[in-house]
Amino acid sequence: EISSSLYVLTADSRGCNRKLTLKCKEKELVGELPSPRYGHSLNVVQSRGKTAYVIFGGRSYMPGSERTTENWNSVVDCSPHVFLLELEFGCVTAHSIPELHDGQSFHVSVAREDCIYFIGGHSITSDSRPPRLFRLRVELLQGSPLISCQSFDYGTSISSAILTRTGSMHKYIILGGYKFDSQKRMECTEVTLDEKGIHFESLEAPKWTPDISHCRTWFGGSAGEGNVLLAVPIEGRATQSESHCLYTVSFQTQEEAEENGQDGTQGCSQESTDLDDSPPLEDSEELYFGREP
Repeated sequence: EISSSLYVLTADSRGCNRKLTLKCKEKELVGELPSPRYGHSLNVVQSRGKTAYVIFGGRSYMPGSERTTENWNSVVDCSPHVFLLELEFGCVTAHSIPELHDGQSFHVSVAREDCIYFIGGHSITSDSRPPRLFRLRVELLQGSPLISCQSFDYGTSISSAILTRTGSMHKYIILGGYKFDSQKRMECTEVTLDEKGIHFESLEAPKWTPDISHCRTWFGGSAGEGNVLLAVPIEGRATQSESHCLYTVSFQTQEEAEENGQDGTQGCSQESTDLDDSPPLEDSEELYFGREP
């Protein structure tokens, strides 16, 4: 089963020896709790001096009352409700938005102040990746929040993409993901958020290696500002003991490009990553799990 718990991960490096401690704590939630899910998004919005967390989308297993032997492991789209979470006390409220009438998962989401943009996503109901683009505005008024949604007609068909921040506070690059079940998205897109809205600009993609170009699946995540870590399965190599090959993709920030006399984020490098020489964790690194009282 999928857990419905919320976990808060924090890093603490205080002390004279700069000891790094990762703390993972389960947060107790009250109110209109979201169902267990995966493939959803969680963003931070700030409005009128307040902060809230927004949970949207995702998929989950079919409800127990509807399961049979044949569909026991089947998954469905979660209801398209928007959940607002107040982290200090763990209060959650659910909101139904008329413009969000279909469930979606594995979409890209970016936030600026009181606005969140949902890009793409996959729908199990229609087994498609509609070119969606929604802007959700959350005003944290005294009493009840005011949530509005606007749909745009210049969205992108994409799911399971990687998002990394580059340069400015609200500049990002979208890399990877899928256009269709059998077609990876090989392009890169720069996303900029400002007071006027959201802006997309195509970027020159890296020169992909044959392993990346020919693989059917890939996945990864952001590895810091302007950097992405990609993993692709190693297929058809009986001599290889590893199951995946790792690559790093690096995009220059605008400041770095100006220092090097180049043209911004168009500069990109890619290299294979060998983990054999990676140092083990030091004794000063700890991972602590706990639960809020």
